[in-house]
Amino acid sequence: MTKDELIQKWLSNNLNPQEHEAFKALDDYEALMKLSEGLKHFKASEFDEQLALANISKAISKKSAVKTTWLKPVLRIAALLAILFSVYYYTTNLDTNISTLTAEKTAISLPDQSHVTLNALSKITYNKKKWKDSRTLTLDGEAYFKVEKGSQFRVQTQSGTVTVLGTQFLVKNRDHIFEVVCYEGSVKVSIEDANTILKPGDQFLILDGKLIVKEKEDATEPAWLQNKSTFKSMPYKFVLNEFKRQYKVTIDAKNIDTNILFTGHFVHNNKDMALKAITLPLNISYTSKNDMIVLHEK
Repeated sequence: MTKDELIQKWLSNNLNPQEHEAFKALDDYEALMKLSEGLKHFKASEFDEQLALANISKAISKKSAVKTTWLKPVLRIAALLAILFSVYYYTTNLDTNISTLTAEKTAISLPDQSHVTLNALSKITYNKKKWKDSRTLTLDGEAYFKVEKGSQFRVQTQSGTVTVLGTQFLVKNRDHIFEVVCYEGSVKVSIEDANTILKPGDQFLILDGKLIVKEKEDATEPAWLQNKSTFKSMPYKFVLNEFKRQYKVTIDAKNIDTNILFTGHFVHNNKDMALKAITLPLNISYTSKNDMIVLHEK
């Protein structure tokens, strides 16, 4: 078997024991092994595959014509390594996405051992590789954070940015609601050029584009961590939206005033009880069949 054939079979990992011994006897065996071994120890923040291949081709073109019989396999090795290096670079720079479904909550640990609990239909995105340099994530939905002390920790949403060093807080950003509640430490809320500092018990709420002044919160964590949603003077449409996130249902509310204010709560583990909890206080009747609920004023 020729040298070219041996190298090609090695590239495809198809050498039998006898052929492998012949391959080890090649003059170029050590050089080929070094090229292969280099991949295992390669770490780089940037890699230009096209430039690498161009440099390899340029270097090879300077070799004598005597060695051209095995240069093509070596170039194949270099191309393979370049592709694998490129895959390594792109996969280690991809963002991590964590999301929840309807009626689902999930708790995760971030790279610095900070903890995040996502409420139903929520999503966070962050980059593990860049976390040491920038503790930053984006949030769509609602999440409760327990942040380890350290460098600045930033939660970015479409409505505003929340910045802390080490604390416990809630951020909600959906359905025209932007809400931040501080449970421990201090929190800075930034919207455009305006900054607001929250202390334990303070709440920041923007509802339908309007800043709402809220009383101090005496809870130590969000109620939904205990499978319960609570509301204080909240327009009914937001209560219904949260109900749909916690139960897989469709609600027909065209026959009622969904801007009426609601104060109360509902549980996440008993649909019938929860439905009564959000309708009886407002004198609203309902019919329920399968996953369809129709609301009516009494």
